[in-house]
Amino acid sequence: MRPTPTLAALSTTAACLLALTAASCGSDGEAAAEPPETPTVPTGVTVYTSTSTSVHVMWNKAAEAENVRRYEVYRNGKKIQNVPAEKHMTDITGLKPSSSYTFAVRARDADGKLSGPGQAPAVTTPSADADDSKPPTRPASLKARADGPRSATLTWTRAEDDKEVTSYDIYQEGTKIHSVGGTESTAAVTTLRPDTDYTFTVKARDAAGNSGPASPSASVTTEPEPGGKAGAEIPTDLQATARKDAGTWNLDLVWNAPKAGGDITEYEVYVDGTFASKLVLGESAPKDTGRISLPLEKSGKATYAVKVRAKLPDGKWGPFTKDVTVQAGG
Repeated sequence: MRPTPTLAALSTTAACLLALTAASCGSDGEAAAEPPETPTVPTGVTVYTSTSTSVHVMWNKAAEAENVRRYEVYRNGKKIQNVPAEKHMTDITGLKPSSSYTFAVRARDADGKLSGPGQAPAVTTPSADADDSKPPTRPASLKARADGPRSATLTWTRAEDDKEVTSYDIYQEGTKIHSVGGTESTAAVTTLRPDTDYTFTVKARDAAGNSGPASPSASVTTEPEPGGKAGAEIPTDLQATARKDAGTWNLDLVWNAPKAGGDITEYEVYVDGTFASKLVLGESAPKDTGRISLPLEKSGKATYAVKVRAKLPDGKWGPFTKDVTVQAGG
């Protein structure tokens, strides 16, 4: 004969049944921990046609950006590109003229969890014109205005083209950083650094891919960040150790990444004031530290002075660390 359930046991069972759709119950009647949340869906996904065979996709930074490791871009439901977490735009090439496409962006965090897709409206590439070899004119009256410590707004007078201007490319110190549609005459530039000088130019492009001459340059200084920490762009805790291996002296370096508002993926190492090596971190490499080993070339016992700097999310090289000295040889 089976024992009759007690009142306490019946109460626990009822509580478990009521909670079954949200969580499972343990033997003591407590609800199991909820699974970790996935990243939030990227918002503001926008697509501009750049040429008859390319588009520019951009989106807003994820709400929990400090935990996002990369963004994944999808075309017609198929993943086509990974974008580093510190970037919020990319160019997609190799498309067909006069064709419709849909694009979406998803965020993946440090634990490998993937957000839902942030979807952009469908876009159609312009038709190709093999006979169009004439580039657009130069955009005029470029102006730059600081919008706080980390962003700026650019405005210009639109260029002209014998067919149609399909996009404007934004350049920062000669490097393309952004694109907007051919009907635009303004652009927001983000991920800048506080109290820093920047110089911008703009070029117009048409559907055939012809790029016109650069506009006159415009310069701006971003505002200081209230209460900002000095030295946030400098790697910290640089340590240098000399090591002898198979008769050769090597220099082992390790440091912590600067807290500069985004992942740091590139460093330069200088030894005795001269460039010695560049470290570029892969997608799966830890972003909070950097480490590298270098062979030492001096003969006999010698002292070396080592310093490191980081390429910051805005594309500029940050300040060097203080020299760290180490002895090797002998």
